[in-house]
This record gives sequence, structure tokens and C-alpha cells, in this order.
Amino acid sequence: MSIHPSAIVDSSAEIGPDVAVGPFCIVGGDVRLARGVTLDSHVVIYPGTTVGEGSRVYPNAVLGGDPQSVDFDTRMLTKTTIGAGCLIREAVTVHRSTAGDRETTVGDGSMLMANSHIGHDCRIGRQVVVTSYAGISGHCTIDDYAVIGGFVGIHQKVRVGTMAMVAGWSRVTTDCPPYTISAGVPCEPHSLNLVALKRRGVSPEARAGLKSAFRLLYRSDLNMTQAFARVREEIPACPEVESLLDFLSQVTAGAMGRGLGR
Repeated sequence: MSIHPSAIVDSSAEIGPDVAVGPFCIVGGDVRLARGVTLDSHVVIYPGTTVGEGSRVYPNAVLGGDPQSVDFDTRMLTKTTIGAGCLIREAVTVHRSTAGDRETTVGDGSMLMANSHIGHDCRIGRQVVVTSYAGISGHCTIDDYAVIGGFVGIHQKVRVGTMAMVAGWSRVTTDCPPYTISAGVPCEPHSLNLVALKRRGVSPEARAGLKSAFRLLYRSDLNMTQAFARVREEIPACPEVESLLDFLSQVTAGAMGRGLGR
């Protein structure tokens, strides 16, 4: 390992092989830095934080800080877990959870761009991209391969589905379905995220099924019950369509966009 003389590393921190801690970094107690982690400079890692193998943290990022919750007891030791192979860019903040039985998590291979924020108790999936200046409030779930655009604001307890994209400057107060591009103020689904579907190897048959389902759900005058019935009657079953319907079935009709549940 390599620890710069100006860095402060608590004696109880667990530092793996090939870790590099740059100048003026602060690593608290009960922190685990796995093999190959790099902290560039001026990084603050608070107690209860784990950073996975090969992740890199750029200058002025703060990981595992206290939740921004008025009721939180700052003496409580809660957890933050950053996965393997993540890129945490300049001035990113990730806050720890508000209870000992859960964690704030960022999945393997995710990239949090400069000045983005992940609130307490969030669950960020694998290979998620959170673009600069996006703010994700507490208790949100961002599923695998999602992309959050720049300057997006996401309300508490919102879920963004797998392979979904939220366009920049959107105000997100309701769940964003998987495989879609959502945008606007308020944010609503506008189209399928065909680029992501192709990149992730979703079959042409499944993409065709999702296109047909999207038209019935968001481009027709059907209500939720009618749209679901038509999708199941007319579209060949596949995991992606089932995943979309399962996601939507867990959300109230009013939170699905103007094209559904009217």
C-alpha cells in the first residue's frame, strides 16, 4: 500500500493490498478499503464505509457522511458500501444509512460524476451512471444500468427501473419504469431506451415486445387494467415485458405518467 505522509488514516481502518491514499485524505475508523482502491487527494471517508476492490475516488469526495435527517442520532454507527470498480468523481457526496439494519449502497462498476449526491438509505445498482449535479434524495432505489442525467432532482423513495434513463434537468417525483427514457417537469416516460436495450444484448424479439407494450401502456386511451390485459393477450411473453409489468404493478396509477391509469 501507499499512504501519503499528509494523509490521516485511523489505526482501526482495514487497508487492503495495493491501496493508494493520496495527500490530505482522511480515513476514519471502521473503514475498509479493498484491494487496489485509490483515493486521489482530499478525500474524506467516514466510519462505517467500505470501498470495493479497484474503485477510485477523486479529490474532495466525501463518503459515509452523516445523513441529512433532522431526527438522526449522529452517535449511531451506520453503513455505506461502495462496490468494486466504481468511479467516484470530484466532490461527490454519499451519505450513510439512518438505521443499523440497512446500508446506503452503490453497486459494482457505477460512476458518480462530479458534484452528484446520493442521499441516505439509497440503493444504487450495478453499472449505474449518475451525471454531474444530480441529486438523489434518501431511500431511493436506482436499478442496474440506469442513467441519471445532469441536474436531475429525485424525490425521496422514488425508484428508477433497470436500463432506464432520466433526461437532464428533470424533476422526478414518481417512479420511472425500466427500459424507458423519462423526462420533464414533472418527469414522465417518453420512449423506450433502445440504445441501452441493444447495448445490453436484449433480443430483437424482446425489444419488439417492449415497443408494443409501451404503445398500449402510454400511447393509448386504455386505463391501467385494460392496458395490462391487452399486453398479456397480445404480446408474446418474455422476461423484459414481465419485468415492466411487475414494476408498474407496484406503483399507483397516478404515478405512472399521464398515458396510463387515466
